[in-house]
Amino acid sequence: MASISSIAQSGLQAAQARLDASAHNTANTNTPGFRRLRTEQSEVAGQGGVTSTVQREPQAGTALEQEVVDQMTATYAFKANLKTIQAEDRMMGALLDVRA
Repeated sequence: MASISSIAQSGLQAAQARLDASAHNTANTNTPGFRRLRTEQSEVAGQGGVTSTVQREPQAGTALEQEVVDQMTATYAFKANLKTIQAEDRMMGALLDVRA
């Protein structure tokens, strides 16, 4: 069983991969024949957390509105995982206060 912080850390890494792919797609929008990158997330069985893989789309082209949505989604994932880490930190501090 993984700790809460390691699960949240894997979520932060997956969000970073999604943001990186979206930034790459946005930067290459006007490149002829460019095929957009897409990130896929999957759970890590038995350990908790997620892993992400980056793949190329089969057809050329990028939709900027989709990239904006991906960037916003990655931002929300960062915030949610950070809140999880902060909550664990507060709980551990309270546990240490009770034990001391």
